[in-house]
Order: sequence, then structure tokens, then C-alpha cells
Amino acid sequence: MLSPALDILAIAAHRDDVEQTCGGTLLKMAQRGHRTGILDLTQGEMGTRGTVQDRAREAEEAAKILCVSWRQALDIPDGRVENTWENRLKVARVIREQKPRVMILPYWKGRHPDHYTASVLGYEACFLAGLAKLGVSHTLSVQQSSFSQAIAGESAPHRPFKIIYATLYHDVRPTFVVDITEQFELRFQSLMAYKSQFSDQEAGQEIFPAQNEIRTRVEAMARFYGMLGGVTYAEPFLQKEVGLVEDVMAIPVKSI
Repeated sequence: MLSPALDILAIAAHRDDVEQTCGGTLLKMAQRGHRTGILDLTQGEMGTRGTVQDRAREAEEAAKILCVSWRQALDIPDGRVENTWENRLKVARVIREQKPRVMILPYWKGRHPDHYTASVLGYEACFLAGLAKLGVSHTLSVQQSSFSQAIAGESAPHRPFKIIYATLYHDVRPTFVVDITEQFELRFQSLMAYKSQFSDQEAGQEIFPAQNEIRTRVEAMARFYGMLGGVTYAEPFLQKEVGLVEDVMAIPVKSI
């Protein structure tokens, strides 16, 4: 039996990227009854801390905390996420199989090349997935987990209705923010599930903040974006399209 279609699929370059940028939003949507999923493009083999096996276990634990219905990791090389035809087809097959209505991608600018490349790669894969004459059945190579279900054969064309961009990694004014005040604590727990990344250790100490600083930083960012939306904690997003309003009396967030 095929699993039901996902409502929301978040794509990121590395395990723990989604937890940092839109984990609270995924949890909130799951709590509202939507099926959510995460596609990590790499295995994280180039990370300064931890092993591929460590990060796989941690990603599964984080997914449980965020009530994610589905999670997989592709085999695109870590540190070398490239927008190639082969990689676009790998992502396009996942999109066809999981059929998300909403896609969350990283913002298309940032410090890490894997992050901004994942954005363009994800967008172009969304377009390709909707081409009726495109075959993608031979392209998928993934790491399975208890959150995934293999589906054999060619899937029907599918193109997500909405693509939004998680902008936490880049200083850009968001189009909108999602109130995650009630989800903040579990969102933080999902990040802390990555013990190999966020515990104090000698490796990478000049790159990673001390463990007792992590919550302060995470909370400060969430409070900043919450302030923009008039709530305590929020996550920022950007959409390329103009928004449509049915009732100007119902627009949230006061102007003055």
C-alpha cells in the first residue's frame, strides 16, 4: 500500500538544517493534522563533528520530536551539493512519490554553498517533477529509515502548489512569520537531539558555540522574528508570489 501524500515537505542540505530553520513550523502543522516530511540531501559525511551513523540516529530522534511522518536522506555528496541533472531527478522522484502540496526550501542566498545550491536545486526539481513526459524511476538512491517507505516504479507527475523559503540563515526581511510560541520548547529539543553536533567538544570549538550559549542564540532569533509578528517566538519565511487577501478586516499583525 502506498503511504498518503505529504501535505508539507521541507528540503535541506544537511541533517539538522530543518530543525534550525523551520522545525517549529513543521511541528505546528503536524499538530494540526497535516502530514509533514523532511528530505535531507546529504548524509553529512563532511561534518566537523560526528559520523554519518551518528547523524542518522539523531535525525530519526529529531523527526520523532517534531512528529514528522516521513524522512529520508539522499546520497548527494556533503560539501558538494551541485545543481546537476542527476540530482534534480533524484529530488523530482521524491516529489512525485510524496506529492506535497507545500514545499519548504532554504533561502537562495547564504554562507554555505550547499544551502543556497539546495534552494535552486529544489526549485528546479519541483518544476521537473510536473513534466508528464519526464521519466525518473531509475534515479533515486536514499537511506531508508523508520520514517520512510520505499515505493517501486514510476510515479505520476506532480508539482507542489506552493513553495516557501525558510530565511533564518540569511538576513532578509521575511514575507511572513509563523508563530511557534507553543512549539518552541519541542523545536529546541529536536535541535538538541543532535548531540554529536551541539555538545561541547574540542573538534570544531572555534566554529560551534558553547553548549550553554546555544539556547540563548536560538531563543534570541526566535524572539526577534516573533517581535515582527507580534508574538513571542516565530520562524521567518519568504514567498516570491504576491499574497492574496480575501478580507482586509482579517489581516493579522497591527500596523501601529
